[in-house]
Amino acid sequence: MSPLASDVQVAVIGAGAMGAGIAQVAAQAGHPVKMYDNRPGAAAQAVAGIDRQLTRLVEKGKLQAAEHEMIRLRLSPVDTLEALADAGLVIEAIVENLQVKQTLLRQIEALCADDCILASNTSSLSITSLAAGLARPQQVVGMHFFNPAPLMALVEVVSGLATEPAVASCIYATAQAWGKQPVHTRSTPGFIVNRVARPFYAESLRLLQEGAADCASLDALLRDAGGFRMGAFELTDLIGHDVNYAVTCSVFDAFYGDFRFQPSLVQKELVDAGRLGRKTGQGFYSYAEGAERPTPAELCSLTSAEACVIEGHLGVMQPLVERLSLNGIAVTRRAGSGVILVGDATLALSDGRLASQRAREDGLRNLVLLDLALDYSTATRIAISWSADITENARDHAVALLQRAGLKVTAVADLPGLVVLRTVAMIANEAADAVLQGVGSAADIDLAMRAGVNYPCGPLAWAGNIGIAHTLRVLDNLQRSYGESRYRPSLLLRRCEATGGTLHD
Repeated sequence: MSPLASDVQVAVIGAGAMGAGIAQVAAQAGHPVKMYDNRPGAAAQAVAGIDRQLTRLVEKGKLQAAEHEMIRLRLSPVDTLEALADAGLVIEAIVENLQVKQTLLRQIEALCADDCILASNTSSLSITSLAAGLARPQQVVGMHFFNPAPLMALVEVVSGLATEPAVASCIYATAQAWGKQPVHTRSTPGFIVNRVARPFYAESLRLLQEGAADCASLDALLRDAGGFRMGAFELTDLIGHDVNYAVTCSVFDAFYGDFRFQPSLVQKELVDAGRLGRKTGQGFYSYAEGAERPTPAELCSLTSAEACVIEGHLGVMQPLVERLSLNGIAVTRRAGSGVILVGDATLALSDGRLASQRAREDGLRNLVLLDLALDYSTATRIAISWSADITENARDHAVALLQRAGLKVTAVADLPGLVVLRTVAMIANEAADAVLQGVGSAADIDLAMRAGVNYPCGPLAWAGNIGIAHTLRVLDNLQRSYGESRYRPSLLLRRCEATGGTLHD
């Protein structure tokens, strides 16, 4: 399907940050763009704001002055909805309220030509519901940009029950022509990103509530070991806890109270206290002038570690072996169950069991569990936990070995799955269920999480790197530990493990 021609009039309704960003993207792609807002003067202010943004790009040498002028000439603020009658594409970016949006779409449908595409930038409302009651529901589609729209690559193209496939295809191609990375998704709660991302926040909030570690340490582990741009606490402080909590509640309610999406009492308390994050000066962290950010906890051992034994294959942790060798550790290899022996300590990748439980069940003394890292050859930090029977000498040897490899070592309480591993397993689990339910393809879901929220790896590809069997084992053990449906593994993971297939088949 071809994209909309660049001479097609685009109308953007809503002159807030998102509406202005979308208008800028469309104008930069060559479309004439009209902006409308029901607040007097807001559209003109938005156009002036876009002009200032473009001026800064010219000053930085990222945009030619002539191109700036052409973009500016394509942008027109208008004072009435009637002025949008000649639009071929109308994108609404107004308040996230179903009734208000439905009323607006009915007004626009009555004004515009029969072939005009009506797109909603909603982040969570049902496209099917928005289109219900319209004369031409087949012309309604979701076009969900991410903030800031000029910079963020992803656009979720959302099809409701009545959306004409050709309309969705046209918007997909148009988003590509605008320099974006679109993905197709069905109109289900949260679409792709706001659904699949819920565990990223939820697991850190739960770990904090259960005393695993402090906020700074948990954030540092997700960054320095997991490769995420930000940890969950600093990210929710940036988003705003009122916004993040409301999205979680919306998805939870839309899924009829499925405990996979259960909101956190920890976050609710922040919202109730008005500690909404950066915008109020206090969230999980203080943003008052002069406030110092807490430092992550770090273990230090004065013990010398010169040699270790690798028993069997370490799976996803295998790059750690070369890292140990490169840092002067004498490595001996022999057959075994995939563990590292140093001094009296036994180190192993977590499988979702408590360290003390695994030590007892598998007959392992002085057990130290290692967390997942995105890349064990480049990670700068690793989380560990240990069994209750560990000796101080064994623990020191384990810490010394990891330090010798150039890793900062952060201890967390003996909780199942540690930090990065349980977070990634749960994100991958949600992504697998989204594929199973036809919300999007595996490729689109992985792309959406990389381009929409800057994940370092698509969650389904990440599960493949860990190993489907190991990912499933972690989830099974989390469910056994907690006894909650929250951690139930997706049927798609079980099917892939049983058939030897992959999540991208």
